[in-house]
Amino acid sequence: MINELLTRSVELENKLLKFLALKPHIDTEKTSSSRIMCSIAFEHAESAKILITNGNFTSAIAIVRLQYEALVRAMWLFYAASEQDVSKLMCELTSKSANKANTLPMLSGMLANLEGKAPKEAMDMLLEFKKYSWRPLSSFIHGGIHAINRHSKGYPLSLLIQLLKISNGVSTMVGMFLVILAGDFKQQGKIPAIQSEFSDCLPEYKK
Repeated sequence: MINELLTRSVELENKLLKFLALKPHIDTEKTSSSRIMCSIAFEHAESAKILITNGNFTSAIAIVRLQYEALVRAMWLFYAASEQDVSKLMCELTSKSANKANTLPMLSGMLANLEGKAPKEAMDMLLEFKKYSWRPLSSFIHGGIHAINRHSKGYPLSLLIQLLKISNGVSTMVGMFLVILAGDFKQQGKIPAIQSEFSDCLPEYKK
């Protein structure tokens, strides 16, 4: 079953990656930095599937948290960051500029900044992810009880299936956000159609 889901997930990813080719409706540092983070999120999603295929499940779980963080950063840059904040990430990389960039808000701060600025549907999904998935995923990042237990005793198939669906859900949100950046009304109906086509490999969001 996991191999079938991996195959379907790759098919979904290939459809969503096409939205990266959309040009932003306004070419600014905000849109450019957001699109870069979207590309990074897609890279993390691809890496997670490769890691699962190779049996590196602990690393796969950790990288899905990075995928989620990349999406939050992309949305924060567009909806909530100041021009000064964006410039801290888009300038040339030096030790001085890296120190300045380290002053930018982390995940909880970005989510707080996004409240009332990002679309409510998107915020609901971001906050639901954080509520149900953030702590377990962080445990894998930091070598906590989840990492120790699962790596030593094995990973249930149900957990791997859930992980893939979560990653696919984040990728779908990235696709939605790229459509928003493009401001292309002709693209808006494509995401719901993709969600319907690939409902078997997406999570069910709680109401």
